[in-house]
Amino acid sequence: MKIKQWDTLTNHFLIAMPGMDDPFFAKTVTYLCQHSLEGALGIVLNRPSELTLADVMEQMKIDLQQEDTGKTPIYLGGPIQPDRGFVLHETGQSWDSTLRVSSEISMTTSRDILEALGQGKGPAKVLIALGYAGWSQGQLEREIIENAWLNTPGDQSILFDYPPSQRWKAAAGLVGVDIRLLTTQAGHA
Repeated sequence: MKIKQWDTLTNHFLIAMPGMDDPFFAKTVTYLCQHSLEGALGIVLNRPSELTLADVMEQMKIDLQQEDTGKTPIYLGGPIQPDRGFVLHETGQSWDSTLRVSSEISMTTSRDILEALGQGKGPAKVLIALGYAGWSQGQLEREIIENAWLNTPGDQSILFDYPPSQRWKAAAGLVGVDIRLLTTQAGHA
C-alpha cells in the first residue's frame, strides 16, 4: 500500500466562501505563511485598519524619515495576538526574525524591518498587519472540506499591488471563479 504524501498549503490564498458566517473572515483573503500537520498560520490581506505605519512607528518610538512610508496602511491580520506585528514583504534582505514563505515572499516579525522602512531602506513592497489567523491541527483541513474556504496558490501581485477591496474577487479569479456568483445554497438532485 502506497502512503499519500501530505500536501502543504503554505504560500496559498484562503478565500472565504460567500457562506462564511464568521464576521472577521467574511469576504476575506488570507495568505498562508505556514501550514503543517500541526496547524496553520496566515495573514488576512484585505481588512485595512484605521492605523497607518506612522501611527505604529510613533507608538514604538521608531524614527520615521520617509513621510510617504508613514502613509502605509496597517491591516487587521487576524484575531489572534492583535497587538503583534507581521510584515509580509518581498524576499531579499535579512532581518532578525524572518520566515521565508516562498522564493518571493517572506514574513518578518522583528523591529529591525520597521526601523529600515522608517529610514527608506526596507523592502519596496510590504503588507503590514496586526494579528494573525491560526488553525489547530486538522482544523483548516476540516473547514476546507466543509466548503468554508476556496484555496489557490498565492500571487505576489494580488498580495502587494491590488487595492484591498479587489483582493477577494481577484484571488478567486486565479482559479476561474467569480466569487460573487457563488451561492450559499446547496443543490439537490
